[in-house]
Amino acid sequence: MLILFRLFSTPVLRFSELRRAIPGISQKMLIQQLRDLEKDGVINRKVYPEVPPKVEYMLTPDGVALRPALRALKSWAASRRMWSSDKRKRSADSVKVPQK
Repeated sequence: MLILFRLFSTPVLRFSELRRAIPGISQKMLIQQLRDLEKDGVINRKVYPEVPPKVEYMLTPDGVALRPALRALKSWAASRRMWSSDKRKRSADSVKVPQK
């Protein structure tokens, strides 16, 4: 999902830009995720015949069509996180410490 959100904000990114934008992802995992997204028709991969090779990734029309659904999912997750945080706080506030 992080790859998609990066491509929503910056329509064309090179491999190295994606790797820098997603801290902690290994090269192997990023390559695997990009290949899966390409196979699923969500992103396009454009290779330029240069040395060293230049590769760019961009969303396909189907990838762009995911934007509203992923924004809704992100919003839902944020509201759940806030709800869970409030629930834990209320639960912790309701715990009574026995007086000696």
